[in-house]
Amino acid sequence: MVRAGAGAPFLANYNAVVAVTRRWRRASGFAIALTLVGVALFVRLGIWQIDRAREAQSMLDGFAGASQSGLEDFAAVAADPPAGRFPHVRVRGHYVAARTWLRDEQMRKGQLGVEAYAAFAVDGVAATLLVDRGWVAWEHAPGTQPLLPAPDAGEIDLSGIYAPFPGSGLRLGGNSLARQPAGPKLTLAIDHDEIAADLAAPLLPRVLLLDPDPASGFERSWTPALMPPARHQAYAFQWFALAVAAIVIFVLRHWIKVDK
Repeated sequence: MVRAGAGAPFLANYNAVVAVTRRWRRASGFAIALTLVGVALFVRLGIWQIDRAREAQSMLDGFAGASQSGLEDFAAVAADPPAGRFPHVRVRGHYVAARTWLRDEQMRKGQLGVEAYAAFAVDGVAATLLVDRGWVAWEHAPGTQPLLPAPDAGEIDLSGIYAPFPGSGLRLGGNSLARQPAGPKLTLAIDHDEIAADLAAPLLPRVLLLDPDPASGFERSWTPALMPPARHQAYAFQWFALAVAAIVIFVLRHWIKVDK
């Protein structure tokens, strides 16, 4: 049995709850502008990351099929390679003696090593071609040098993927090639202009990534050095989420509680 007056506190609390409602508080011009700019920026960055993901996937797909495609005429693509495509070409010429550059600190399957690049004079082409011969292990033990198989002498045929120069990332200390009197020269970046200056000769705009050859002594597994498409997509999701969060914060700050 409920005593008289026992429900009075409950009714009072209930009336207090239902007496509270919400209304829209007029936003200042600054708050509106700040929210719109933030949302537009976050959406634009999200779209940019989606575009980067598509570009990365396109490059991966292009590399995947390049080595299996038919050989193209190198003279037709040497000076003006097709954008977004990686021709599979054959060239004839000879290696330039004693002109080798080693891209240091390159990892393969958890092992440290170097990527070996050499200058190659192509028959009938004035500019020099930079050839990526492949990767070899080198643990950097004091007093040691990487064991590089000697390049073939005389006129030879080479085939491989005609690809852009590798990205160099963040570098400190400037051009290290100029400070090394003799080769093979160690560097953390294979930069077109620095190699051309060190070679003192014009250099073609791309690098030849040689086709795999178990007898060469080099490991050749060509994959573009880029951020995976999935990571770009994850960043895009984060930017879009920030755009939604900006809108939610704006609404919560201006959809306020008021007493009736």
